[in-house]
Amino acid sequence: MAGNRRFTIPSIEKMHIEFKEKLIPEIHLRTEKRQKLASQMKYRLENGGGTAVYILGVRDDGTASGISEIELEESLSVLKQVASECGAAIDRVEKFDSNGGLIARVIITTQTRPSVDHLVVSVAGHVNHGKSTFLACLITGERDDGQKWLYLDTLPHEVERNLSADLHFIVLGFRGSEPNLMKNPLDRAERIRVTRESERLVSFVDTVGHEPWLRTTIRGILGQEIDYGFLVVAADDGPTHITREHLGIMLAMDIPVIILITKIDKVPASRVEAAESEIATLLKRVGRIPFIVNSVNDVELLVDKVSVVVPVLKISSVTRQGYDLVYHLLRRLPPRTKNRELPFLLYIDRVYNVEGVGNVVSGSVRQGSLTPGAELLIGPTRKGVYVPVRARSIEMHYTRLAEAEPGYIVGVAVKGVREELLERGMIICEPSLNPVSVWSFEAEVTVLSHPTRISTGYEPIVHIHTIASTTRVKLLDKPYLKAGESGRVEMRFKYRPFYIQPGDKFVFREGKTKGIGVVTKILETS
Repeated sequence: MAGNRRFTIPSIEKMHIEFKEKLIPEIHLRTEKRQKLASQMKYRLENGGGTAVYILGVRDDGTASGISEIELEESLSVLKQVASECGAAIDRVEKFDSNGGLIARVIITTQTRPSVDHLVVSVAGHVNHGKSTFLACLITGERDDGQKWLYLDTLPHEVERNLSADLHFIVLGFRGSEPNLMKNPLDRAERIRVTRESERLVSFVDTVGHEPWLRTTIRGILGQEIDYGFLVVAADDGPTHITREHLGIMLAMDIPVIILITKIDKVPASRVEAAESEIATLLKRVGRIPFIVNSVNDVELLVDKVSVVVPVLKISSVTRQGYDLVYHLLRRLPPRTKNRELPFLLYIDRVYNVEGVGNVVSGSVRQGSLTPGAELLIGPTRKGVYVPVRARSIEMHYTRLAEAEPGYIVGVAVKGVREELLERGMIICEPSLNPVSVWSFEAEVTVLSHPTRISTGYEPIVHIHTIASTTRVKLLDKPYLKAGESGRVEMRFKYRPFYIQPGDKFVFREGKTKGIGVVTKILETS
């Protein structure tokens, strides 16, 4: 701290300066007050380019009141906690004399996370097969007590029904070969700590196992830039029709699959062996080789062969059997190749309006890299227009980033667009991408399941990246397609245009998944 001096209070409050008389922990760290302070601080940090200045010991009318050393320390403890939630920290404190008391100038700056080794893993499987419990035990290092899934299922109706109903994102870090565990995954400060301190980060996308929300699971697999897919199968149930559907979607998207047999503590060894056999049969039918993992040596043997060989690990969240092998596998899996040389592109998965920050869009970086301050485009809108915006800041797991790279799941605060224009399925990109608004495209499709046949006029929901939209199908080389058949089709978005590219893979559904396809040619644009 600087020595005590006289301080001249600024006559005009600048956008990055905040005046406070004093902050009292018993009052200002209560949930509502703390949230208000956090929003206020984020606003100041945004306008100060990552720096906010708090003047303590000054009344709202701008006159000096002065505070004691004890009141200053209490105020600083409040600012420290709020700054941590904002991905920032107190950089320095300068103290000045004022009428027998103190005025303090507190400089707060954002703490940016440098580039880090990063994996994205989607976790899928049938309802109640233990996905959320597995993740909660994985990131905390604790055993299952019957309530661990609450660390992830935070929506009231999810807690009431004991079912995940939306995607949940959580992070596991590694320092060296050891996992960097969290005591409380619901605490933002804990997520920030793990994100900042870890040499490798694994971002998990916890999907939905309940059949009515299958389209949400598809969004979790197609909408994120997934490196690997964990498919969870409970030992007591074995593979189900949902297991097969989730496996089919992962394989169709060329995502390497790892299978976890959970709940092995609940059944005899013979039932675990039966589940292994059922899984092996299922994998062989789709041309994959199962490999039961029993040791660290097994992990080392297959870690670079996961695109062909499917590791099968047996775990118990109650006894934590098998968790050491999961940690070792996650530490050793190589990131899949991603292209950061292309123009920046992100498909929007969620849209927020954060008090003090403004509009925030989140999703996975598909290609390229992004730094704060970049000029970007968002669109297409329903009218096919791309709107110019500026990236004010970037966060991943509540931690500010100096740069976002391919595969990072990030939130980008944007300036220059109205919230009501923003929707899931739109993109945010560099202008050099020269994006177009696509109404129709040609594709090669394969029908996986259909009770009758598909012909011209068929209208399925098509899932591409975070896009989920009704399309109208026109067959180009056959009068109709039955289950197991492939063909060339033209597909037209029914209600609005989107941005897609040749090579994009997709799933089409009508109640259930009916088929898969790949975009081969862009036809009509606007």
